[in-house]
Amino acid sequence: MATKCGKCGPGYPTPLEAMKGPREEIVYLPCIYRNTGIEAPDYLATVDIDPKSPQYCQVIHRLPMPHLKDELHHSGWNACSSCFGDSTKSRNKLVLPCLMSSRIYVVDVGSDPRAPKLHKACALPLWVIEAEDIHAKCGLGYVHTSHCLASGEVMVSTLGDPKGNGKGGFVLLDGETFEVKGTWEQPGGAAPLGYDFWYQPRHNVMISTEWAAPNVFRDGFNPADVEAGLYGSHIHVWDWQRHEIVQTLPLQDGLIPLEVRFLHDPDTAQGFVGCALSSTIQHFYKNQGGSWSVEKVIQVPPKKVKGWLLPEMPSLITDILLSLDDRFLYFSNWLHGDLRQYDVSDPHRPRLTGQLFLGGSIVKGGPVQVLEDQELKSQPEPLVVKGKRVPGGPQMIQLSLDGKRLYVTTSLYSAWDKQFYPDLIREGSVMLQIDVDTIKGGLKLNPNFLVDFGKEPLGPALAHELRYPGGDCSSDIWL
Repeated sequence: MATKCGKCGPGYPTPLEAMKGPREEIVYLPCIYRNTGIEAPDYLATVDIDPKSPQYCQVIHRLPMPHLKDELHHSGWNACSSCFGDSTKSRNKLVLPCLMSSRIYVVDVGSDPRAPKLHKACALPLWVIEAEDIHAKCGLGYVHTSHCLASGEVMVSTLGDPKGNGKGGFVLLDGETFEVKGTWEQPGGAAPLGYDFWYQPRHNVMISTEWAAPNVFRDGFNPADVEAGLYGSHIHVWDWQRHEIVQTLPLQDGLIPLEVRFLHDPDTAQGFVGCALSSTIQHFYKNQGGSWSVEKVIQVPPKKVKGWLLPEMPSLITDILLSLDDRFLYFSNWLHGDLRQYDVSDPHRPRLTGQLFLGGSIVKGGPVQVLEDQELKSQPEPLVVKGKRVPGGPQMIQLSLDGKRLYVTTSLYSAWDKQFYPDLIREGSVMLQIDVDTIKGGLKLNPNFLVDFGKEPLGPALAHELRYPGGDCSSDIWL
């Protein structure tokens, strides 16, 4: 529930106040059927995560989308803590961009949070912003990250143009009617590639990242595309008020910079980005003169292997999170199979405080043999939770407001799931919960928590990003 007061909008006044918010009771997850062989639409699952509930760890509602093969991916809100000062705003719509179809669905989660329904806005036919509308008004497609703005608008990043070539632009939606207003960036001012973004208005800045052109990654990962320089290796610094790029920063060992997180404290001018293929965490920060710099602060070494696609296996850092007090950084190594916690009290020198293996590609008894490992003495054991051997590796992560519970899902993107973890397609993904030591640091698996998306009514599904109804540390931005 959002904070209630006489003149308050949605969310919380500060990140530290958000940490005092109520415990999470339900979570929303997009579930994907594209590339699974199951001819059914993707859907939004509502999962009960209240230990006191008789429906604990169960999917209590499923909202199917009207079309097939959308590839639901990430989600965002119509309003969040960026609108806390506006009492006319309410966090009651979940925005669902579709990575492959370029549609955007709007879901009403306010009328009944435990049973979301597609929202019918007067400007929208069939509760959906169609790809053709985005193509015509913006010249963009392949929509990804959605953030609400203090203006009441909703901004959605893109990875391409309508034909699947690279184009890192931003679609601007009216936050009430959800009509496409046009692009956020200046005409002709899109980045060459796109993916994620985060803004920090007090420093008049936004940072955006790069994956690759949709035509490059759409059907799977080809190492030749890396050699050809087709994957992203830069972050872009934007002037928030002028809507234009002011700096492009090349990354040392920074191939495929995906998720970007500013520190939550809106006075700070620094943050982190996870570079998937290079398996590095990069720290970006504002210099005294007003320009921006970036430095590599964490490197997960690759493992020499046989029985895999390449002779060296990167960890593939696919998601990162910062606790609301900006003390801990979390990230997932989707291929190596471990989840990590670092103390970033000194952002220039992160310190490893927790590590937990949750499946992955190098488990004992699998097809991959590790020949040389700079970190481990032996290959980790497969993970079995409540009798289920967990397929895939840790991927999307979400932290409770108080920082004490971390939730994890195992699907990355359907075509890459199919390529790297065929078991995920056959068995479906899972959702796990990790207990976090917020005093000394440390991670411990909750052995009694398992949501098995392999047992869904229409067949095994690929569950992706996690959202709490009251907001969380990857959706809420403070001004």
